[in-house]
Amino acid sequence: MSAQSNNSPAWLLLEDGTLFKGKSFGAKGTTGGEICFNTGMTGYQEVFTDPSYTGQVLIMNNAYVGNYGVKSADVESDSVKIKGLICKNISHRYSRMTADDGLEHYLETNNIVAIYDVDTRALVQHIRNKGAMNCIISTELTDTASLKAELEKVPDMDGLELSSEISTKEAYNFGNPDAAIRIAVLDFGVKRNILQCMADRGAYLKVFPAKTSFATVEEFKPHGVFVSNGPGDPASMDYAVKTVKDVIAAKKPMFGICLGHQLLARANDIPTFKMHHGHRGLNHPVKNLITGKSEITTQNHGFGVDPEAAKSADHIEITHVNLNDGSIEGIRIKGKPAFSVQYHPESTPGPHDSRYLFDDFLEMIKKNMK
Repeated sequence: MSAQSNNSPAWLLLEDGTLFKGKSFGAKGTTGGEICFNTGMTGYQEVFTDPSYTGQVLIMNNAYVGNYGVKSADVESDSVKIKGLICKNISHRYSRMTADDGLEHYLETNNIVAIYDVDTRALVQHIRNKGAMNCIISTELTDTASLKAELEKVPDMDGLELSSEISTKEAYNFGNPDAAIRIAVLDFGVKRNILQCMADRGAYLKVFPAKTSFATVEEFKPHGVFVSNGPGDPASMDYAVKTVKDVIAAKKPMFGICLGHQLLARANDIPTFKMHHGHRGLNHPVKNLITGKSEITTQNHGFGVDPEAAKSADHIEITHVNLNDGSIEGIRIKGKPAFSVQYHPESTPGPHDSRYLFDDFLEMIKKNMK
């Protein structure tokens, strides 16, 4: 089990000058990124390894983090993707018998600087009021001037293109090669369980680097195309918008999640925008406007689809809305086999209310094959 940390001091400075002092946990050093918060009560390892968190410093809302350790199976990518971690309390001991390690050693191994003993309720309330902003965590810089100097080096998420940096560098296959359905995956930061959800439903996948052209994708002879989640600003991804337009023009069945949802919107002349503080957690209520049913969903996004533009577009059908703030959570392109959702139906560690969307995608593909 993880050894107890030495409780050395750490500092958190926000872009607006707000300063918190806490205790060090994990790697020592200095790190910065856009601050955000996750409202989930569990699943911290899945969250930490979600590529969509690239470039962000994460506040965990749960009062204790690390109480069930870490396990190699509970990951969504090959490494921890968050830039830093902020907690109220951390657990030096873990209770899960099947865990491989404790959280602190895991963070040290992945070189993640973390701070705890911070009033995270006050901090989250501050972010909800003031909006998303950059921040810096340091265990080595103790004066405000030095912290501010480092904070100025942190890039602004607005206009930042990150997907091509964390996408696979080489195409690879996933699933059963003998499966009847082939799906091309445009990897802008895809989560492993998204791939698993499609493979479990009888699809063979080929995962392509972010900047792959549609012509190259077509060499795989896919029956459908999946447009993945990922980090950064969709407005900076003209290369991806062009690929999505090519898929639509070819009338190839397409499904997009999160960033993929935003790219589908932009490919149909619907703008995206930077949200005030985004949606991140495992407990966001969404209404399916087609069935009238509500779903509790997993979410992780800081950008959204312009609601007025989506509502006024004759060729767009809004299929899902967020019940907290009315934001657009799903669209369908009329007359085209293309749809997307803003949230995450693969939903590890849960809930699984929305996994029917993978079934819908496979059914769309099967109908198109006839």
